Amino acid sequence: MTAAIAARPDAAGVLARLAEWEQAGWLRGVDRALVRLLHEELPELDPLALLLAALASHQAGRGHVCLDLDALLEAPDRTLALPPEGEAATAVLPSEALRGTTRAELEQALADARLCADDAPGASPLVRARGQLYLRRYWQAERRVGEAVRARLEDAPAWREALDPARTRQWLDRLFPAAAPGGGPDWQRIACALAAGSGFGVITGGPGTGKTTTVLRLLALLQGLQGDGEALRIRLAAPTGKAAARLNASVGGALDRLNLEALPDGERLRSRIPAGVVTLHRLLGARPGARGFRHDAANPLPVDVLVVDEASMIDLELMAALVEAVPRHARLILLGDRDQLASVEAGAVMGELCARASDGHYTPETVAWLTAHAGAEIPAALQDGAGQALDQHVVMLRHSHRFDADSGIGQLATAVNEGRAGEVRLPTLDGAVDRLTLEAGDGRGWLARVLDGDPQREAAGYRHYLEALARLRPAGGAARGAWEDWAREVLQAHGHFQLLCAVRRGPRGLEQLNRRIAAALRERGLLAGEGTWVEGRPVIVTRNDYALGLINGDIGIALAVPRWLAAGEDGPQGDAATSGPESRVLRVAFLATDGRVRWIPPNRLEGVESAFALTVHKAQGSEFDHVALILPDTDSPILTRELVYTAITRASRRFTLLEPRPGRLETAAGRRIRRGGGLHRWLESSP
Repeated sequence: MTAAIAARPDAAGVLARLAEWEQAGWLRGVDRALVRLLHEELPELDPLALLLAALASHQAGRGHVCLDLDALLEAPDRTLALPPEGEAATAVLPSEALRGTTRAELEQALADARLCADDAPGASPLVRARGQLYLRRYWQAERRVGEAVRARLEDAPAWREALDPARTRQWLDRLFPAAAPGGGPDWQRIACALAAGSGFGVITGGPGTGKTTTVLRLLALLQGLQGDGEALRIRLAAPTGKAAARLNASVGGALDRLNLEALPDGERLRSRIPAGVVTLHRLLGARPGARGFRHDAANPLPVDVLVVDEASMIDLELMAALVEAVPRHARLILLGDRDQLASVEAGAVMGELCARASDGHYTPETVAWLTAHAGAEIPAALQDGAGQALDQHVVMLRHSHRFDADSGIGQLATAVNEGRAGEVRLPTLDGAVDRLTLEAGDGRGWLARVLDGDPQREAAGYRHYLEALARLRPAGGAARGAWEDWAREVLQAHGHFQLLCAVRRGPRGLEQLNRRIAAALRERGLLAGEGTWVEGRPVIVTRNDYALGLINGDIGIALAVPRWLAAGEDGPQGDAATSGPESRVLRVAFLATDGRVRWIPPNRLEGVESAFALTVHKAQGSEFDHVALILPDTDSPILTRELVYTAITRASRRFTLLEPRPGRLETAAGRRIRRGGGLHRWLESSP
């Protein structure tokens, strides 16, 4: 026995150490519970193995699919992000707990086959693969995604051969009659061609690059190629209710603007393109109180084409369920911004799929096919004779229609995304010529700006939606439709402004910000009443509630409504027609993807929290007129370019940075997030 092993604590010591970390808020209760279960079932396990199981679970809670064993030994504290969010150490650090441990000792600790298997199916709770330690559920999910996508890539030759070059190019010419803006390749046209000639396609691009327009033209192309045949069964989906509602509005507007009248049988073509969007959970058939979905490999979705937007928000396990539920004969198209933050849960599937998108890597065969079918020319710099199979199915849209060269937000987002830390200082980007303007701030007086906004600069704050709530409230005796219209207007007004934060703890963290803002709004008379549930409180759903039909990320607002409406009645009757304050009760209004208002009793909402401030992660899939990002006082590994880029691109007209100390923005722009995962190894192959 080596000195390192001899000095290492026994099982009781490891359990005590984990309890200390949980009490400090460094580990989740589920991480420690896993270890307790393993110790009870296998009491003779090496204590180091128990520690590794806890750390693998901890990494999954941070969004990593696996634990990198070499990185763990090289830099334990940085790899595990402990202490979290830049906090001071309040417990023994992982680097101390692992001092002197070697890679050989890690391997020896994991040698018990009952605990850990080597990259193979089985029943062990852990799996080791290429120096990565997985919880088996994530190894299985990664394998399911990899095998399903690889099978679709292998089908590519048959898909391409099925398309007639002349007919495909004719339809593309009809749908893309004008040259691409700015000259160069028309990447929207290329994306449509590649997706039409495949059962699997990935389209990535930043805000305003035309992902929605591209997809609608793709759907028109596919339906047009059907000719007089039966219409394709097409579904549109997004991961959250908010993202689905946003896509629903975008599709409706873009479909109206799409000039199909000049095309052969254009109106019939328009009628064959769906405008309705559902959440992935509803599409797959989530079952209340049960894991899994109604639709799976044995009961696939009845679709011919499935388009999923905001794919960067899809975690590994949900992606595994999705790819298995889409039948092999159907096309699966994923849309998203690869540079945004990955999903809240474990996995960064979109990021892994698009890791090589910037450089194209299109093979000569793909280039020749695109020339014949789309009349497209691929720049030599994006061609690669050794391109991988996956590369031939990924297209990056490269021209932003929302953020032009004079857009402050666009310039800032690009500088951050490209890691040009020296160019992200806001004053250098001030004075944009369009309505996309920027403000810089050192944090002084930030609370007043968040509450009241700045009318002279057309910058909204939370006062805006709360005053709209009071001003637009229906009169007594108003019908149900008036109350639902009011709820929609309040929800829309709330979307004008959103404060985003990077961390949950500390004076500039989510928990304290929500309390401080609520208290300040009460002082101003904009919120009335005490306690948690008061009218005007915005909330965000933090976990799926299938019984209520709510999805993680949905936002609602507490509103006082007549008792008859809360009871589900169609209209006021008798004395209820007065609808005075004494006859009202609180209900939380959520907007469904079809535009209906859903009224939920507050006491039925368990997984919600206040949403005056949101973490950047929770804001994914949303868009606001004005976004303010407040950075923490101390540096944190959480501050990355992906986080700042995601926050900036949630804003459509104005972005405000509330930065306590100069340099935080530059630091974040220079730091990338690296999520552990091995999906690429299932997909690395030649076409």
